[in-house]
Amino acid sequence: MLKAVIFDFDGLIVESEGPLYRAWADLFVQYNQELALEKWAKIIGTVDDHFDPLTELENLLGKPLPQREDLRQQVEANSLQELYSRGIQPGVVTTLEHAKELGLKIGLASSSNRDWVESHLKRLEIIHYFDCIRTFSDVGSAKPDPQLYLSVLDYFSILPQEAIALEDSPNGIQAARQAGIFCIAVPNSLTLHLDLTQANLCLNSLIELNLTQIQRLFDGKSQ
Repeated sequence: MLKAVIFDFDGLIVESEGPLYRAWADLFVQYNQELALEKWAKIIGTVDDHFDPLTELENLLGKPLPQREDLRQQVEANSLQELYSRGIQPGVVTTLEHAKELGLKIGLASSSNRDWVESHLKRLEIIHYFDCIRTFSDVGSAKPDPQLYLSVLDYFSILPQEAIALEDSPNGIQAARQAGIFCIAVPNSLTLHLDLTQANLCLNSLIELNLTQIQRLFDGKSQ
């Protein structure tokens, strides 16, 4: 029986991943270099200590960059400028409202810190939909580690097979699947090019998600 829907945040609710990648890629171009998507993909949906773009650029150039933090701050400012020009991702509000109508619990599991997540949920005026929010700040680990999802399940006192996860990245999908949760991939313009085959189901947009059908699928499994 389906009891909960657990949302990812970055890339699923807000398209924050594309703007950040493009801002860094633009910096690389200024130095006649290319930021390969396959390298950037390592940090999509997780913490960024696996790959530092500034260090990568320095390695490509074969020399250290001056004013590293100034460069980083400028990239982040450019990324935020694009992010704030965008709204919420298509289908998010409809899915949240449908979940509430069906009486499902609504959770959020994000590798970002709580301040980042909550500030945007408040800005978009959707924070009230969520019954449980778990971030890196809460559990101290990031996807693909399943702990974020396990923490939401624990809060709701439900089994993994009683929830679905909505994800956009390989790291997020792996975390949900390792937690034993049925995962639906909803890629954005950036993660569309990544391997999402670990997901149980892949949609082009949350607009395509029919929670009533998913609920019937789960009810059928429980019989």
